Amino acid sequence: MPGLVDDAAARRDSGAELARRAARRISEYLTTHPGADQDTIRGELAGDDALVVPREATVLLARILLLLAQGESVNVTPDSAELTTQQAADFLNVSRPYLIRLLESGEIPFRLVGTHRRVRFRDLHEYRSRDDLERRGAADDLTALTEELGLY
Repeated sequence: MPGLVDDAAARRDSGAELARRAARRISEYLTTHPGADQDTIRGELAGDDALVVPREATVLLARILLLLAQGESVNVTPDSAELTTQQAADFLNVSRPYLIRLLESGEIPFRLVGTHRRVRFRDLHEYRSRDDLERRGAADDLTALTEELGLY
């Protein structure tokens, strides 16, 4: 069994290195070709065949590769996906009862499927962005107040 574990670790490490190299090459390409609407991707052994993709796909691929290079796992969720309340709470890193209060207060839209609430991923993402802005504003206000009082 030690051989299997060592082989898996070696594959993971080589995959991380491959992801790191690919992310670096894509990032260099994005830097040297700003403002393009689409990108042409050629494989190392692809010959004349090339894949033309939207710029957004190239940026997304670079981000995914960077995360994989860092040993992170990646999930791609469409904006239109509907999540259960537990999945939504996990995404926001809050408890399910707290999420239910947010839904019931109208902070985040949801729909009922029978007796179960479903939350669109897009709505969760928008809520998180709004909440982050509010938190940053509160932190800025607190910093300004401490400077004004000479405590900083």
